[in-house]
Amino acid sequence: MKHLYRIMVIFIFIASASPGLWAQQQEMSFGKSVPLKNVTPGTSLKSSALKWINVNTAEYTWSVKKNILVCTGRPIGVMRSEKQYENFILHIEWKHMEPGGNSGVFVWSEAIPDEKSHLPNGVEVQMLELEWVKLNTKDGIEPPVAYVHGELFGVGGVKTTPDNPRGTRSKSVENRCRGRGEWNYYDVVCVDGVIKLSVNGKFVNGISHSTRKTGYLCLESEGGEIHFRNIRITELPPGVISEE
Repeated sequence: MKHLYRIMVIFIFIASASPGLWAQQQEMSFGKSVPLKNVTPGTSLKSSALKWINVNTAEYTWSVKKNILVCTGRPIGVMRSEKQYENFILHIEWKHMEPGGNSGVFVWSEAIPDEKSHLPNGVEVQMLELEWVKLNTKDGIEPPVAYVHGELFGVGGVKTTPDNPRGTRSKSVENRCRGRGEWNYYDVVCVDGVIKLSVNGKFVNGISHSTRKTGYLCLESEGGEIHFRNIRITELPPGVISEE
């Protein structure tokens, strides 16, 4: 009996010191799954709540306040969708609350964090605050402004072909993101390894030939407070890459 008690005490201590150990059990509802009428046979025509599971951040990292999902940005990690998606349209609105804030959403992810970066694989849809380039100079040189206007790139071994190459990344052809305290909205269309990104009402970026074409959505916590609202996912019919 004493031996069992000691094991329980040790487990509780380890769990309290490692938020990620409990994170997988924490579920949150935010956003909607919106069906596309008469497109996918057998689907319900009613909208349903999206459910998210905390993968490796703390319990306090994510909270809902007046229809806004607040992410503190700390610790670095992600929250994933309850289910995996193949072909879909994602609408997501976001605004940074700190200068140089960093975040994003991963699509087609396995949602398994890397030990060093604490972030998973997938294709990242970048969300950076406009002052990021000024706060991350190297030898007095600012990074390209393309960083902060919705770059798309593979992460964790995922390969893609960029529409508008900046190395292996794809940059937006027009700078459309708004700065700190202002809402931005992305419409992300993902079909059979192709992604097209609309930033604030105009398609300006894309990738193709992604080596991953199905997986979880992951919202990123990466150091700065960011707010999300009006997250909507519309599933589309599966493609030729489905296992079945």
